[in-house]
Amino acid sequence: MLNKNVKKFGLINTIEGWSYLILLFIAMPLKYLAGYAIATKIAGMAHGVLFIGFMIMLFLAAEEGKMKNKDTMIFFIASLIPFGTFWTKSKIKAYE
Repeated sequence: MLNKNVKKFGLINTIEGWSYLILLFIAMPLKYLAGYAIATKIAGMAHGVLFIGFMIMLFLAAEEGKMKNKDTMIFFIASLIPFGTFWTKSKIKAYE
């Protein structure tokens, strides 16, 4: 059975992961090394909106996919670690 919310969660998981990396490794160096504060404002806002979407989709996917609480917490914690969302991709596939 195809779980649509789990599939959407997998997509936003990847997009949110990329936005986090862009914020950390492109926007922040531009702000602190080159003096372009606008870079963090734009990337930070985009990442914030995507993170809220990530959390909403995590909740919906956990319900629909009947995820274990442990896995749900792993997905959340991994989203706080750079490259963490890419590590969880295979776990998400198991719930699709």
